[in-house]
Amino acid sequence: MDRRTFITAAGTGAAALSFGAVSASSASAAPTARSGQPTHAAHPVHAFDTPLLLRWFRDTYHSIEAMTTDLGLATDKIDVSGSGGPVQSRQTSPTNIGCGLWSTVAAGGLGVISDATMHRRLERTVQAVEKLERHHGFWLNWYDAHDGSVLTEWPGSGDPVRPFLSSVDNAWLITGLRIAADASPALRPRVSRILATADWSYYYTPYDPADPAAGPGQLRGGFWPDTEEPTGHHYGALNTEPRMASYLGIADGSLPADHYWHLLRTMLPEHGQEQHPQGSYVAMDGIRVWQGHYTHRGRKIVPSWGGSMFEALMVPLFVPEPEWSPQSWGLTHQRYVRSQIEHGMDEAKYGYWGFSPANIPEGGYQEYGVDAIGMQVDGYASNTDRTYTTDGAPLPPASVFTNGVVTPHASFLALPYAPVEAIANLRALDRDFGAYHDGYGFRDSVNVRTGRVSDYMLALDQGMIAAALAQAIRPGLLQRPFRTGGFRSKVRPLLAKERFSI
Repeated sequence: MDRRTFITAAGTGAAALSFGAVSASSASAAPTARSGQPTHAAHPVHAFDTPLLLRWFRDTYHSIEAMTTDLGLATDKIDVSGSGGPVQSRQTSPTNIGCGLWSTVAAGGLGVISDATMHRRLERTVQAVEKLERHHGFWLNWYDAHDGSVLTEWPGSGDPVRPFLSSVDNAWLITGLRIAADASPALRPRVSRILATADWSYYYTPYDPADPAAGPGQLRGGFWPDTEEPTGHHYGALNTEPRMASYLGIADGSLPADHYWHLLRTMLPEHGQEQHPQGSYVAMDGIRVWQGHYTHRGRKIVPSWGGSMFEALMVPLFVPEPEWSPQSWGLTHQRYVRSQIEHGMDEAKYGYWGFSPANIPEGGYQEYGVDAIGMQVDGYASNTDRTYTTDGAPLPPASVFTNGVVTPHASFLALPYAPVEAIANLRALDRDFGAYHDGYGFRDSVNVRTGRVSDYMLALDQGMIAAALAQAIRPGLLQRPFRTGGFRSKVRPLLAKERFSI
């Protein structure tokens, strides 16, 4: 997403792919943590402990407030390690700004801030967004959050930053703008004017049956506007976070509906990937679709690109995929969470679970995931030392999964699918490692082997937490703009037709 500094592409013959998102072990089988107590052994919890969830939301939104500059833009992250209060980063991205918008709507909807405060903050951010430099109706990847200028040098290092138009990052800002316009009617004309020139066909390469490698019917990762040069890859995998851009484009009519069927459930069987897929070809709206799946621990699943939590589960915070496609999207989301839990508890035996791109506790940023449920060979490992699985080979012993990194936002994304285990996991991270910062919410990540906790909170991850908590406390609060209009008339019928081979 917005903090990635590289692009991965894998040839598929038909397209190129890129990232981008039941029972746990018993307490007696889990290793002990800092407290010396077995993990998950205490504090039985009801799945709908609303006062607890509200407390977590208030503190999480306080961190969003601390990230937001006087200009109204949420910075990329804050450092909460010092005694003088949070220190904001200089940079922000379209994703960060979108997170700030929907978190503010959630805070208003849950009564954490007044309606007047919500409207005032949304108006301030929209006003700032109106002034940001754009190209082809879309926003560049990095701005100075304090004055809105385009970043051409990285803060601190001075390394050059080449401005870039990312399709997936623009999707998250447009998501936030749509949510803001829905919550604040006075902003609707302004947001409509902003979005009038954001035409998703700019990123789209139409399908060419004579040469599907050159014309895959998919979205480019982005463009460098200084030369109008596109990335060398398309977003080919379906179960990754860029599908939000696909949904937005289909809903507003700038992308054809059949674009959805040109996205890959797995790569084709003849192409190298994490696991040899099973499945069959089916005709969907006249398109020949490979309905492939992986099998993990006896469970059929549609993999993501890297095996991380937000690839699979960030989008359904907003688009009700499990409701509109209960036997396809609903099933694979449920099984994906179960695979994450069992990897942490049974395979790697960390005693904790939840693997998704996050801050490295010792510093930096890395993609984390469950390698076996991602298509990319040597994809996102669950530990900093990058222990991978290989199709057909025995699972590595738990002893080699050193330096496992768990990120709290992954548990929040799991709330709709495994609420008891998600809340228990979060409580354990707080109890055993002090991962919760009273006043600002969960720190970004924990190395569960060394006990090192991140000094940072990231706007992206706090934004996912805020959205997940809003959905748990007041279901549908942030989903309203994605249940009407083109989402209802164009996207919902596609999801209703979906028939994963799982």
